[in-house]
Amino acid sequence: MTEPSAFTPALSPAERAAYGREARRRVPRSSHGRYEPARDRPDPVRTLEEQSATRVPELVPIRYGRMLESPFRFYRGAAAIMAADLGPWPDTGLRVQLCGDAHPLNFRLLASPERRLVFDINDFDETLQGPFEWDVKRLAAGFVIAARANGLSVKEQERVVRACVRAYRERMRRFAGMPALDVWYAQDDADHLRELASSLDGEAGRRTAKAAERARTRTHLRAFAKLTRMTPEGRRIAADPPLVTPLGQLREPSPEGVREEEIRSLLEGYARSLPPERAHLLRHYRPVDMARKVVGVGSVGTRCWIVLLLGRDDDDPLLLQAKEAQESVLAAHAGGARFDNQGRRVVTGQRLMQTSSDIFLGWTRVRGFDGRSRDFYVRQLWDWKGIPRPETMGPGLLALFARLCGAGLARAHARSGDPVAIAAYLGGGDGFDRALTVFAQTYADRNEQDLAALRTAHDSGRIHSEHH
Repeated sequence: MTEPSAFTPALSPAERAAYGREARRRVPRSSHGRYEPARDRPDPVRTLEEQSATRVPELVPIRYGRMLESPFRFYRGAAAIMAADLGPWPDTGLRVQLCGDAHPLNFRLLASPERRLVFDINDFDETLQGPFEWDVKRLAAGFVIAARANGLSVKEQERVVRACVRAYRERMRRFAGMPALDVWYAQDDADHLRELASSLDGEAGRRTAKAAERARTRTHLRAFAKLTRMTPEGRRIAADPPLVTPLGQLREPSPEGVREEEIRSLLEGYARSLPPERAHLLRHYRPVDMARKVVGVGSVGTRCWIVLLLGRDDDDPLLLQAKEAQESVLAAHAGGARFDNQGRRVVTGQRLMQTSSDIFLGWTRVRGFDGRSRDFYVRQLWDWKGIPRPETMGPGLLALFARLCGAGLARAHARSGDPVAIAAYLGGGDGFDRALTVFAQTYADRNEQDLAALRTAHDSGRIHSEHH
């Protein structure tokens, strides 16, 4: 199917639906329930080692330490392993902008530019165009892994996955009948989520309301208070090595190949990626300090900087995070266009998938003193973020959360893909839901086996870990 350009006639809804139904013939919905590792499947530990080779060496043991903690933490760091597992299998050809790492913890409450609290995808480090089902499979397997961690029975695990996939399918079918602008403007705000949760379960409604209130307290001012301190030179970032290490405390030359002048160059290049009015707003601030920060699980070891900027005075802060953007783990498997800047890839994917993105979202490239160029994307560090805790959820609440995530993923995919074709492929029955339930259980088993392989590598001395 050739994607229509702005200057060619669009396919009719009937033609788009026919393409979706034709994809069923090539890749039956039941086929998604099968997963068998390829005979030449790469060693999962080797895949992680290859990623580690491009990262800050002193931080790699922290990544391994976090991944060794549990199957769910391992899964969060194993997007490259799953991409290699999904790549060889026949796909539907129904392409969307993928998150690339759509596990349950990458869905959360966020602030819109209009200061409304919305539920959306948060992490786009691996975003790329690809077949829609890859994201759905990663999300479904993630819920089984989370449910197992909670001690849920197999039947309860399956109900959670079915709730997730059914919500995706049903919402995609609703989008198929909507005007394009209505699809683009669709949004999941916190008030709607609270009403939905309350209608299903009173306790769920109360927990959703509390989560929204907590999210509203996670402002940039709270991050400012937590991460900075007063010094004789003024407000500066507080050291908490190795998780937060001010630039002046890093070894010289710094292992990242970045010094203070490169960080300032990073900010100047980043400002040029912003719309003019937002670049103008940024000019009200001046950078006063910067530090290396360790973030997440899968991202540990990539170069990540937090930059403290001040406006009118010490009580007018802006905290930015500049995170290295490497090639997506999907790139070797999904094909499609290549980006000349990986930071721009992340920003483009985020703007396609999210209904409301950070006003300071941008990208740049920096050449370090070691002569290597590295791409970064930049955003505010905290701004009204509500982080879910699937490990604290019982079967009912986890199923509700799965439903919200499945519906949210459908909204994100419908913005960049063809909801008519995808809905026609999925159909009105539960065949796809049942297939994904089988896949999720099988892949959760594989995830546990891969974690066991990492533990063996650790016990043998092949890899080393630290816990922070």
